Amino acid sequence: MRFLFFAFSILFFYACSLKEDRRKEQEKTVFRYNESAGITTLDPAYVRRFEDFLVVEQLYNGLVSLDEDMRVVPAIAKSWEVSEDGLTYTFFLRDDVYFNQSERFGEEKTKRVTATDFVYSFLRIIDPVTASPGKYIFQNVASNSKTIKGIEAKDEFTLVVRMKEPQPSFIFQLSLPYCKVVPHEVVEYYGDNFGQHPIGTGAFYLKRWKKDVKMILAKNPNYFEVDENGVRLPYLDAVSVYFLKDKHQEFVKFKTGNLEMISGINEQDKDELLTEEGELVNSLQKDFKLLKNDWLNTEYLGVLVDKEIQQSPLKDKRVRQAIGYALNRNEMIRYLRNNIGTPATKGFVPKGMPFFDKYAIDGFGYNPQKAVELLSEAGFDSEHPLTGITLSATAEYRTMCEYLQRELAKVGIEIKVDVSPVGAINQRIAQFEAQFYRKSWIADYPDAINYFQLFYSKNFYPEHGSNYTHFSNPEYDALYEIALREKDFDSRMNLYKKMNQIIHDEAPVIPLFYAETLRFIKKNVQGLKSNALNMLSLKEVKVEMNE
Repeated sequence: MRFLFFAFSILFFYACSLKEDRRKEQEKTVFRYNESAGITTLDPAYVRRFEDFLVVEQLYNGLVSLDEDMRVVPAIAKSWEVSEDGLTYTFFLRDDVYFNQSERFGEEKTKRVTATDFVYSFLRIIDPVTASPGKYIFQNVASNSKTIKGIEAKDEFTLVVRMKEPQPSFIFQLSLPYCKVVPHEVVEYYGDNFGQHPIGTGAFYLKRWKKDVKMILAKNPNYFEVDENGVRLPYLDAVSVYFLKDKHQEFVKFKTGNLEMISGINEQDKDELLTEEGELVNSLQKDFKLLKNDWLNTEYLGVLVDKEIQQSPLKDKRVRQAIGYALNRNEMIRYLRNNIGTPATKGFVPKGMPFFDKYAIDGFGYNPQKAVELLSEAGFDSEHPLTGITLSATAEYRTMCEYLQRELAKVGIEIKVDVSPVGAINQRIAQFEAQFYRKSWIADYPDAINYFQLFYSKNFYPEHGSNYTHFSNPEYDALYEIALREKDFDSRMNLYKKMNQIIHDEAPVIPLFYAETLRFIKKNVQGLKSNALNMLSLKEVKVEMNE
């Protein structure tokens, strides 16, 4: 009997212990969201995908960051100075920032961030051996034939960066993931696998990562930032990232309360989420809310205009312009996108870009009569119809492209729609086989030069940059080169407007719409911030516990 009593006592206390553990787990505040595309790396040097960038932002810090209004704000650099000639940047670092814990730091398991750590991190991005896609950020840093002289730790907490020429966009580019600080002790230990074992200074650290299943980020108890009341951030105990590939399954998981947030919409569920006016449907308003922002994302039709390759009717810019004027963008957005997005009628640079009105132009409004006149000038009419054009797109945009096909037929332009996987289309563009294609450009920093680079002749894709259309115009190139260095704000805006106009007149691209970000969140989520770069900042997020 004594044995049985003892055994039951153990079982009783064990059961109570499990119950207490579950209670404590439920008391923890966790923010859950899904990334259907998964995560590939958490090494800032190799971030190419937006999904990876969102998590990297939670794990690392750089010198500066961008707030929800796209302003450059301090991060590890508490302040900075730029010399009058625009060639020298001096950053004054905080002295209370520490890396998250790692055995690689020895007995202390951490170390304080200094200017030397930034020198190492930046030189790592520049090093050809690293082959980082962020190397372009530092291409204007002063150097000689053997060493980089333009990045220097002046003292323990002062970093100096010297430039060859003025570059107003540089301070914005320093907010990119490539410019996050990393510890050489951990990077050198893990080598190419650092992206699976990341150590940064962020509000969270990687707790667990099971590929294609789930990732858990845990609260950094020693994070350096505090709120306005002096409370140390972050508020959340953890972040859980799921990797459900099925977007409908994601929607069901969100609707049943098992995710705090979903982003964007898919064709299958859009009408369950949004009204025709682009608002949250009534049935969801009790438990959820919708956050919308302008997004630095222009959706467009691209045309290969390389004279040595282009053989289609699209070689005539009047045909390209006719396509631009034949499309009713207001109707397209209302009926195909539930009123999400803004018609792209003001040039190629999207509405969310700072100072948009300074360089906006009168672009492609809906004018089918003008489209017919342009086609007639180019030699096409009812007796000589325009044929032989194929529009390449992915399955996601099939409905939209079929709509464009019908609209263009109304003015006498017959096109075929070729639907292919993303990889196949990208390969065809790289090999100059796709002469007309649907594409988008999402900016990674908030300066319009990010869009104008796509048309600079020295940036031809794929060897030298992202000029997919192979557009080449000497006047445009000259304006672009001046704009890169121009320090005077008004002069730079005027250069931007001139470039915007040339792109419209020559029409290597036909803008369709400026996108908007959509985030659906539970009503008990507070403090979620975003901006026109679709930033995800979780350090100030609170998840209120249900009664």
